[in-house]
Amino acid sequence: MTVFFRHSKHLLASLALFGVVGMMLAMRPTPSAMERVMDRGELVVITRPSNTTYYEDQHGETGMEFELAKGFADSLGVKLKVLESDDLSYIRYAIRKGTADIAAAGLVVTPERTESLRFTTPYQQVDSLVARRLDSPRLRGLADMVGYTVAVPAGSSHAEMLIQAQLETPELEFIEVEDATPEQLLALVEDGEVDYTLIHSNSYALQRALWPDLIADYTVATDMPLAWAFNPKDDKSLYLAAQRFLTQAKADGTTAKLEDRFYGHVEYFNLYAARSFMRHLEERLPRYEELFRSAADDNEFDWRLLAAVAYQESLWDPGAISPTGVKGLMMLTNDTARQMGISDRTDPEQSIRAGAAYLRRVHAKIPDRIPEPSRTWMALASYNVGFGHLEDARVLTQRQGGDPDNWQDVKQRLPMLAKPAYAEQLKYGTARGGQAVVYVRHIRRYYDLLVWAENSRRRDDTRVALH
Repeated sequence: MTVFFRHSKHLLASLALFGVVGMMLAMRPTPSAMERVMDRGELVVITRPSNTTYYEDQHGETGMEFELAKGFADSLGVKLKVLESDDLSYIRYAIRKGTADIAAAGLVVTPERTESLRFTTPYQQVDSLVARRLDSPRLRGLADMVGYTVAVPAGSSHAEMLIQAQLETPELEFIEVEDATPEQLLALVEDGEVDYTLIHSNSYALQRALWPDLIADYTVATDMPLAWAFNPKDDKSLYLAAQRFLTQAKADGTTAKLEDRFYGHVEYFNLYAARSFMRHLEERLPRYEELFRSAADDNEFDWRLLAAVAYQESLWDPGAISPTGVKGLMMLTNDTARQMGISDRTDPEQSIRAGAAYLRRVHAKIPDRIPEPSRTWMALASYNVGFGHLEDARVLTQRQGGDPDNWQDVKQRLPMLAKPAYAEQLKYGTARGGQAVVYVRHIRRYYDLLVWAENSRRRDDTRVALH
């Protein structure tokens, strides 16, 4: 009995100790959402890879959603970690389970989604459009799609719209395609496997030139808000910080500048030009792609940027010649050819290598402090109008209170160089600065199309099945 009693006292003491520890743990406050982010020094954002949200270009990770999320992470003093998923259901799951802190995935705020997610103030608004082939019947309403094959991404706001439309038109049927991107669904429409799909206006505007035989001429809904999503069961600390950031970004023009950066170069659609580009993409570019890749490696450029410059200059025609005498794929002058040490401007390899080396020389003149991508766009403007005139535009930008290291600000002043009232105040006189702006805009457009074409239906691994 004595031994048992002694052990019992130790047991009771241990139980008492565990009880105290348990109470202390129970009393410890649960870290807030903001504290979790700050403790790990990392903001985890989940997004969908697309041309409107997140992708990689010559300068690395970019996209409207990425740049906004990166700005928010920077404002918190933490690193940004990006998770990718095409599965909209998984994105919602990841937020609710705490796998990610924020969903910044081009999500439209809908009544159904607000039941499981907490949304911020909108940072952008889009329309919902119906895309079809040019030879398909034009719609007057969603009921006109009855009897046709309609496909939308599973779990998307477009699927929610069509479910609502079925209340009025029960005969309307559609297919929800798992893990489908807008590009993949447009490919199905173009190939005739689907008659109609729904797409957001911003996505359609950016890639319309890749699909010249498609048109989106029926609007289902307008001014649909895009916002970030949070777990509604979390406290509001991180959510309120995001609210403040997005409100400030709108107030100080950050959001507007990002919209201009990603959408400002999308010019008026020209069906003939789009068809020509796609034809040349398939017929001409493959002949020179390896030359562009090799020259890009030697000069530390993205080969698609060099290809975009060449397309702007010559439409990838090595025999091209202008009225002023410039020749070849990169349309080099005699002086530039001599500077770069080439003898035949019409030889594709010589032209591409010389053009890439000359662009690198121009790029090196742009001050190192200017961040990308502004530095590259300024280099292209300098390539077109001359370094001195670009510097004049930067001086004018600074005098007028703009940022001389930001392309969005400088491009607004370049056209002013053609006006004597401004040019007389500057070192290098008048210049066709507006032409340089158009030149850069076109190259940016072609570059984006080349980037997105690699992620489109032209790659076999991006195909999706309807069943």
